[in-house]
Amino acid sequence: MTESTTVVGGFTTVLKDRHFLEGPRWRDGRIWVSDFHAHEVLSANADGTDVRVEAELNDLPSGLGWLPDGRLLVVSMADRAVLRREHSGELVVHADLSSFSDADFNDMLVDADGRAYVGSTGFDSNIPEPVRTAPVVLIQPDGSASIAADDLYMPNGMTMVTDGVLVVAETLGNRLSAFDVAADGTLGPRRDWARFGSPPVSDDLMEVMPGVVVGSDGIVSDSEGAIWVADALKPRVIRVAEGGEILQEISTEALGMGAYSCTLGGPDGRTLFICAAPDFYYAARAAAAEAVLLSVTVDVPA
Repeated sequence: MTESTTVVGGFTTVLKDRHFLEGPRWRDGRIWVSDFHAHEVLSANADGTDVRVEAELNDLPSGLGWLPDGRLLVVSMADRAVLRREHSGELVVHADLSSFSDADFNDMLVDADGRAYVGSTGFDSNIPEPVRTAPVVLIQPDGSASIAADDLYMPNGMTMVTDGVLVVAETLGNRLSAFDVAADGTLGPRRDWARFGSPPVSDDLMEVMPGVVVGSDGIVSDSEGAIWVADALKPRVIRVAEGGEILQEISTEALGMGAYSCTLGGPDGRTLFICAAPDFYYAARAAAAEAVLLSVTVDVPA
């Protein structure tokens, strides 16, 4: 399957007519991404050609990663599991996460040793339920799982900024949180990597959201140690330095799109891929194929 690419406002549209894209990753010269409501994991060339369906789920797929032997891991959101694509193409349960949270699981980072870190949303924001904090679960390469960190305000995108330091985006927490990673993958105490405002003081989502300065969703670090952040509550991605200074902002407002995740890739690592959609509401996104994957060239590579 081949997509046609267009350039609007400096952005290239890599994929179009999708429902809601998440979990972008650059791997083996291709961009990989999940489409929630199409129940598909896709990959494509950087220019959007040669689109392949890599996996089809009976659930909403989200975060992506790979074991050292090349087997794909996919977060199965509502089923609260991580699936593993065997070399045969069969999808099997890699880890059952249902004992750690009764809410959906979402984004994931898999390190070079095959350890996966997966965040729970904590509550259903589409109803909405009361705001609750949530864990990040550590899955060892053999599929055994344990809580790595807890009491986070919607832990979402994750990235390693340096060897041994994991940063987690807290979408409703007004912060990026850092953790030292031990040799066995367990995490040390939470500390601020960047703070944009105060954490919530209410469990009412309608009271919490106006106080969120940066709704950090998907994130990716670059070679200078800065982090690109997709701001789920404003139509933009921002490049942030440790401490919280915003170094650069790229707006998607002119396209009528919000930005929900991002990653760096391309042949020289300077292509910033952005998952964009009109909004993040499940019913609206399931009903319409309006989401896109954008790309734009940046100065500092992955």
